[in-house]
Amino acid sequence: MTMHLIRGMTSLNTKKRTSKINMVQMEVDFKAYNKDLRRRGLAHMQFSTLKDFIDHRYGRLKATEVAKKSTSTKSYAPPKSFVRETVYIPSLDTMQGTTERKESPKYSGDYVIGIATMHKSNLVPVGRGDSPVNYSTMRRN
Repeated sequence: MTMHLIRGMTSLNTKKRTSKINMVQMEVDFKAYNKDLRRRGLAHMQFSTLKDFIDHRYGRLKATEVAKKSTSTKSYAPPKSFVRETVYIPSLDTMQGTTERKESPKYSGDYVIGIATMHKSNLVPVGRGDSPVNYSTMRRN
């Protein structure tokens, strides 16, 4: 079953309600709002009067309108970023220098007579005077 209304009546409450403004709290909020804008570097968007702030708070005035309306002629310039000065170091000129491959080092002594394999493919140099039997039975000293 549907609900019916008398002709001319509506179930929507279209009456705008007005709320009481707590002026003390509004003034505290106004100062905090402006302080926060200064801290963030947006001082040009501050409200100059409490009335403008209240109008903004209740949707009757946009913050951009206040910025256009403000009498200050200062323009906002962001702080310059720090640029580190670096020393120019030129890269190697390969046309004049040499880039030949170095010779790999080779053993030229007479102590090592070979290489033996021990536990888990561990390569061990076999010196003169060592018994190769120790390496074949995988014994360590």
